[in-house]
Amino acid sequence: MTARLLCAFLISLLACLPLLSQVSAAPISGVVLDPRRDPLPRATVRLLDASGAERARALTDSLGRFRFNQPCDASCTLTVEMIGFRSVTQNVSPGAEAELVLSLAPVYEQVVVSATRTETPTAQLGANTSVVGREEVENRQALPAADLFRPLPSATVIRTGGLGAVTTLFVRGGESDHNKVLLDGIPLNEPGGFFDFSNLTVENLDRLEVVRGPQSALFGSDAMASVVQLFTARGRSETRRPRFSLSAEGGNNRTWRARAGLSGELDWFDYALGWGRLSTDNREPNSAFHDTSLSANLGAALGERTSLRAIFRGELGRAGTPGQTAFGRPDSDSSFRRRDAFAALSLRNQTSSFWEQSLRYTFAASRQVSRNLFEDPPFVPEFGDSVAPFAFFDFPFDFLNLARRHQVSYQSDFRAGAAGRRFGLHFITIAFEWDREDGSFGDRLFGGVPVEAGRDNLGWVVQHQAILGRLTLTNGVRVENNDSFGTAIVPRSSAAYLVRPGGETFGATKLKFNFGLGIKEPSLSESFSTGPFVVGNPELAPERVRSFDAGIEQRFWRDRAKLEVNWFDNRFRDLIAFQVISFVPFTGSFFNVESSKAKGTEVVLELAPGWGLRGMGNYTWLDSQVTRSANPFSPVFQEGRPLFRRPRHSGSLRVFWDWRRLNVTSTAVFVGRRVDSDFSALEPPLVESRSYVKWDLGWTYRSSYRVSYFGVVENLLNRDTMEALGFPALKLTFRAGARVDF
Repeated sequence: MTARLLCAFLISLLACLPLLSQVSAAPISGVVLDPRRDPLPRATVRLLDASGAERARALTDSLGRFRFNQPCDASCTLTVEMIGFRSVTQNVSPGAEAELVLSLAPVYEQVVVSATRTETPTAQLGANTSVVGREEVENRQALPAADLFRPLPSATVIRTGGLGAVTTLFVRGGESDHNKVLLDGIPLNEPGGFFDFSNLTVENLDRLEVVRGPQSALFGSDAMASVVQLFTARGRSETRRPRFSLSAEGGNNRTWRARAGLSGELDWFDYALGWGRLSTDNREPNSAFHDTSLSANLGAALGERTSLRAIFRGELGRAGTPGQTAFGRPDSDSSFRRRDAFAALSLRNQTSSFWEQSLRYTFAASRQVSRNLFEDPPFVPEFGDSVAPFAFFDFPFDFLNLARRHQVSYQSDFRAGAAGRRFGLHFITIAFEWDREDGSFGDRLFGGVPVEAGRDNLGWVVQHQAILGRLTLTNGVRVENNDSFGTAIVPRSSAAYLVRPGGETFGATKLKFNFGLGIKEPSLSESFSTGPFVVGNPELAPERVRSFDAGIEQRFWRDRAKLEVNWFDNRFRDLIAFQVISFVPFTGSFFNVESSKAKGTEVVLELAPGWGLRGMGNYTWLDSQVTRSANPFSPVFQEGRPLFRRPRHSGSLRVFWDWRRLNVTSTAVFVGRRVDSDFSALEPPLVESRSYVKWDLGWTYRSSYRVSYFGVVENLLNRDTMEALGFPALKLTFRAGARVDF
């Protein structure tokens, strides 16, 4: 009897062994990386059995990780897919940690942060986003960072003269202070939204992102027309030895630049340090520009799931400001000196596989001095057949503008659900931000007391991203409480639908739609100026925008081409303008009295035919109009006129060619005719700027001895143009140099 029971037990045990092996099978986990070995978030990972049937599906987290708890034997495989990357299939063993590296498709996608405040592939975004990567930053050889924006869709850069002159950005018909500018999450805008790109250089930059359309639901005030975010480079563990680079270059107009960088990664610590010095005499008398840049990006891993990062950057520049030299003699001593300092300290923790938190403190300060201490002789402005009816006189001034911003922010990201399940995968972001803005401004020449002003802003953000099969929905809202205008609520909705996931010849098709509201706070001078001629208005409301846009993206030619067509419609209202209150004595103030509209179409084509060639072209048609004006009798700003300095037609063509050790980069930008003003009382007045084409050509040759030789020619056609009336742009310029890497 005992023998029979023992035999039955053994037979039962043998029958249960397959089940026991399945139950005890170890989970399958791993990480997905891009060619630079950076983690790829939200990549689709499929677990397949021996017959090729799908057992489970997951999306990687923000660190590129995935995990399957489903039982599977050694015959299972993993397949990883992401639009813009080549899919990878790999055999997997239970309990093993898989590492899958995706190679780029000829026309590849990017992972961006600025569109959702979380790492998201552009293929899953409804927002219209442009990215300039590190390779393009290096190959374009631009000096100011603003030149990297010139060829992007719907972006118009206006510089009032040579390098170091006031530089502004217009996007999709918005004003120049309607762009939220960030550096590694640090807000750079002055209180009120304005940001002058004049002395922001490309030193130690890794990439930049531009998200077109209002993004106040994510970033609050100033994000009316776009969000512009620049990212500094990080150290990488290519070897355990530090990497040191040193470069020098020179060109005409007595232009020279020197750069040095040190980067690396040692176990838990990474670092990237950069220094640059630029000097040029430019084209006009008293227009020399000198700038020094310092940058540091330091990171520390505090365990497997927690990291600490510190970022510092300083820009110290001085530029001569000769004025509108196209209309008369240059100012002999006027100058603009600027000192900018930015810093950030952030702590990031992946609390669990479905919960991530970050805490950040940032600081930004700008000290700007506009000075003209000596009176130059009077002159009568003239240009062609236009002459002013009276002489212009020099007015001495010594204007100081100080701006400081402290920001503390907390963000919590939750993940729920699963890819491939009925209710999909959901990402919930909750964020809180506190800003303290302080400023001081006034003319020191006359001994007046500078105006001191400050305010606090509080913002709460809630965002929900849902991935439901081929459909991605993003909805968010921000409640902004501002000391100047009170409380404002700004929502945003976005949708992206993958009509077809792709194929051999006719690739992925994506439809997208966006709706959003945007706000912008008044500047400190608009709210708090004490006169005597200009009096601030503390009752100003925020400027506002309502925006719709829709588009389609189509890949074809075996992922060697992508066509994108976007339509947008923006309505701006409550725009702030200066109005005269009294002529005797002369006094004016600011009021929410203007409104405008802008609609248009963007066409973007990207090609990668092979042989090291890659090309990107775009065209933007903009129909803009002043719908309510504070200057109804002005030939430039009256109702019905197109918006100031925003061209109806613009476009660009970029071509990159890599052949062995040689890279050649060609960038051509076309800017059509646009409304402008001479601001010099010319008769007849100048009310329009002519169209122009700017063509730049750069090359880099990488020798086998760690030395790279490079050169660039800008404005290759040697056109005499003015981006802003009265301020001649640089004609043909060239530079050449060498870089040594240790």
